[in-house]
Amino acid sequence: MALLLVGLSLVSVIILYFRNNPLNHSRKFMVRRFFNWFPLGMSYAFLYMARYNLNVSKNALGDMMNKEQFGIIFAAGTITYGLSFLINGPLVDKIGGKKGMLIATLGSALMNAIMGLVTYLYLMGRLKTNLVVAFSVLFAMNMFFQSYGAVSIIKVKAYWFHVRERGIFGAIFGTLISFGVYFAFDWGQAIVEASKLVPTVELGPMQKFIQHIFAIDTGTTNATWLVFFIPAGLLVIWALIDVVLLKDSPGEANFDDFDTADASTGDDDMDKDLPMTIGFILKKIFTNPIMYTIALVDFSSGVLRNGIMQWYLVFAHETKATNESFYLSSEFFIKNWGLLLCMTGIFGGFMAGTISDRLFQSRRGPPAAINNAIMIILLIIMTQTIMTHPTVFGWAAVILTLAVIGVHSLMSGTAAADFGGKKLTATASGIVDGCVYLGSGIQSLAIGYLSQKSWSYWPMFLLPFAFFGLFLSLKMWNELPQATKKYLMDVEKQELKHLNKVPGKPGFLNSFKKTPRDPKK
Repeated sequence: MALLLVGLSLVSVIILYFRNNPLNHSRKFMVRRFFNWFPLGMSYAFLYMARYNLNVSKNALGDMMNKEQFGIIFAAGTITYGLSFLINGPLVDKIGGKKGMLIATLGSALMNAIMGLVTYLYLMGRLKTNLVVAFSVLFAMNMFFQSYGAVSIIKVKAYWFHVRERGIFGAIFGTLISFGVYFAFDWGQAIVEASKLVPTVELGPMQKFIQHIFAIDTGTTNATWLVFFIPAGLLVIWALIDVVLLKDSPGEANFDDFDTADASTGDDDMDKDLPMTIGFILKKIFTNPIMYTIALVDFSSGVLRNGIMQWYLVFAHETKATNESFYLSSEFFIKNWGLLLCMTGIFGGFMAGTISDRLFQSRRGPPAAINNAIMIILLIIMTQTIMTHPTVFGWAAVILTLAVIGVHSLMSGTAAADFGGKKLTATASGIVDGCVYLGSGIQSLAIGYLSQKSWSYWPMFLLPFAFFGLFLSLKMWNELPQATKKYLMDVEKQELKHLNKVPGKPGFLNSFKKTPRDPKK
């Protein structure tokens, strides 16, 4: 049933993509662009599976990895991810998104394979080492390679999507993240159950297939290492598909490149034969004040997003020993955590992207502010229900992820590209996404420590970050790149000129509802 819902959601996303064509691209272009973003996006989704499988392995390993140790390992990875943009952002701007995505998928596949090997040796009693140190180093390396994926998908998007289309692509970006979360938590948990010597639940067809193919009956221990090996194999498959289908720009796919009306438009410095050094690229981004605001909004979303996704299952499983009735009332969320995050993430991404493009003329601040206000309300509810009303608490946590994915998809997936411009979009999105994971690293250390004392500190710790995100989102309420403003003004003039020729039609239509076809297409 879950797989059917995810499949229907994917079909819906594809239909919405083809129905959203404000620039009247040709059908041929829309189809080719689909075969560009779909494999790219699925590669990114499986990168998520190869990232959050650590969360699944933590519960599977039990006492071999406690909360504080898990927090240290996850923090090592997320802080590495956050700092790595200084290297991979400018590099991807120079080499292109396709090469960047191949580095991400193959590098992460290698690190996951090694983590699987370490887990195998450890569980089989052949490795006498500190598991925290080993996993901290390997997960940090995994996240270094993973960070190439985030900047690469935005780099490719920036050349293929006009600013007026990027709100919807931000929704697609959020959807792909949601699929990745579903793959990580639900498929990952299915792999864990299939790998047990004595399964605790009835195995489904996919789990029986895993058992049959991988012959996991060791006779001595659960084959938890498969939660790392299987995502590694899937990433290699998608890397091979990317080699064939992925193109960095329309020009490489035999279409005309076009002006996307982002911050790169009219940038004379970037049109000169200036050396594209790392220093030059970083200077262009760090001297743009709006980038700081976008980065800090996404910093707060990083704290909130992983502050919920990373810890809910740990919290729910831990209450089993102390509050059996609470645990039983939470079973629906525990069993369907990945699916619930997937569904709400899809809806949150599309809601935020559609509101941005249709109601706020492609401004990203207003929907981000609305979502942060929703998160404040939900966190207040969570602080009051954490130990008393498991169903209310569970739904508040799920809906909070809807709002936070909406913010993240707009900031990392859209605003960074708008204000960075397509020529520097990898560096811009790298800075923003880096701040997300710096925030994630902070919450990982903090909640790992605070929850050892009391879980009641958990939502209380997150609440100030939602207020911080709301304040910053309100500050950027009216912000748009100058090229986008000019584009919108030109569209208004064209609409006015057209309607003045129509008898009985004084004035002009709202230019933000429909834009004329770009003659360059």
